[in-house]
Amino acid sequence: MNAIRVAVIGAQGRMGAQAVDAIGEAEGLKLVAALGSSDSLEILRERNVDVAVELTVPKSTEDNVRWLVEHDIDTVVGTTGWDNERLARLEETLRSHPKTGVLIAPNFSIGAVLAMRFAELAAPYFDSAEVVEIHHTRKLDAPSGTANHTAQRIAAARSAAGLPQVPDSTESDPHGARGAVIDGIHVHAIRQQGMNAHEEIHLGSSGEALTIRTDSHSTSAFMPGIVTAVRSISEYTGLVHGLENMLDL
Repeated sequence: MNAIRVAVIGAQGRMGAQAVDAIGEAEGLKLVAALGSSDSLEILRERNVDVAVELTVPKSTEDNVRWLVEHDIDTVVGTTGWDNERLARLEETLRSHPKTGVLIAPNFSIGAVLAMRFAELAAPYFDSAEVVEIHHTRKLDAPSGTANHTAQRIAAARSAAGLPQVPDSTESDPHGARGAVIDGIHVHAIRQQGMNAHEEIHLGSSGEALTIRTDSHSTSAFMPGIVTAVRSISEYTGLVHGLENMLDL
């Protein structure tokens, strides 16, 4: 069986550099291109790339992924900043390339993926739900894609269960202390020196509380998820949102 020919875009970043090493060491994968954020993507056509791993920055990722889809290259995306408008534009592009698959993964950590799934399962059983995410001070966007995705999944689970809005009597918040509100769920972002990527999901009802916490202490935690996605993406077409869709959860 031929090895999957893989390119990493954003190979000079923290995540990208580790992805280059992980893909180079993974059985069945062959790294054929490692591009910096400003390098031309045209080389990917010359190298006959099967799968591209996009790990650049939010301002570049949409244009990069559009180019990859237009050239029928399956893509695994770990760059954040994919809001509903961007996702809708990507789906429109994919409709013209029905054999191509794109994974947008808010998080490649298996622990984080499990935490989101656990929160989704628990959400219908609690009155309150809020999300706190903590990241290093170099992170460019807030809240994190993981926190955004977690809030959306909690909200969807609550809605499917017929629950009302989470209780909150706040009448005055001139400084935004209650955080962002995503589909009715409050999300709080902390940027702290010395931290990497952490999330706490707080659920509560009268007399009890459940806290789900996931900690990724190093970008190495994301590499097994990236390798799994690269190996699996050819089995999918269209937009896949979340690594959990490639795992048996």
